[in-house]
Amino acid sequence: MTKIIMRRALAIGFAGLAAALTTVADAADYPARPLRYIVGFAPGGINDILARIVAQKLNESWGQAVIVDNRPGAGGNLAAGIVAKSTADGYTFMNISTAHAISQTLYAKLDYSLERDLTPVVVLGRSPNIMVVNAGIPAKNVAELVDWAKKNRLIYASGGIGVISHLSMEMFKVAARIDATHVPYKGVGPAVPDLISGQAHLMVNSIPELLPHTKGGKLRVIGSMTEQRHPFIPDVPTFIEQGYKEFVMGNWTGIVAPAGTPKPVVNKLAAEVTRIIRSPEVSKRLIDQGVDPLGGTPEEFGKLIHAEIARFGKAVRESGAKAE
Repeated sequence: MTKIIMRRALAIGFAGLAAALTTVADAADYPARPLRYIVGFAPGGINDILARIVAQKLNESWGQAVIVDNRPGAGGNLAAGIVAKSTADGYTFMNISTAHAISQTLYAKLDYSLERDLTPVVVLGRSPNIMVVNAGIPAKNVAELVDWAKKNRLIYASGGIGVISHLSMEMFKVAARIDATHVPYKGVGPAVPDLISGQAHLMVNSIPELLPHTKGGKLRVIGSMTEQRHPFIPDVPTFIEQGYKEFVMGNWTGIVAPAGTPKPVVNKLAAEVTRIIRSPEVSKRLIDQGVDPLGGTPEEFGKLIHAEIARFGKAVRESGAKAE
């Protein structure tokens, strides 16, 4: 009986060793065929732009086609559900953004868990938020806006319930102890004309999406939600400078893969994407579009995801925001 148990133990040990060696070999050979890069948003947005830049450079590095597959719907959750159910071999991965962290508490029912069903690979970049007001609002800074809001009905626009432009403003309302009426739109694009015309007074969103509309003078930037003043708007003080010590907001984007993807494969993909993102050529392209290039390790991205789920979960609960 003892010999039989020993044989079984040895067999299990050899099987485990063989599996480990196979994983290492797979990582060395990875990728050996085309890769599928899913984007949960429509073409043209920052998630899509980043995916296409990275896909092109991965193709140049590895000699394998990287097919960008746009699967918009449900705030990026449709795509996340697809990837969560995909084979965990490193050949299917996707971009997630701040919206996915928000969704974890915003939606009562999701067919995936960001932390359980997907594994972090690497953060790509962050687009800092700014606050803009219609030119008809006399406020030139955050303090003046808060004072105006306490005497008038403040209406703010967003790109939809639960997106970063909504949750950032809800968090600001709590911090500033003001009230404001929320008018959600189906994206930032449809919201901006009403903001310019004065039907809404204020909006929070990323620099690439709002700053171009301030050049004609119809919108005014009153604060940047960055740690230091942004080089695009060096004369605009940060929220930190204006008394909101921890008010740093932005829309980050990063890559995740199905849970269970071999760690050597995840590490190899993360290292190559980090090299691409931090290369002088790509870094300049991103900075010119208002995106801060990041990169890093899977562990660093995992910590960011965990922290953002907690941070925005608090904002969702305080705002009462819900999505079906």
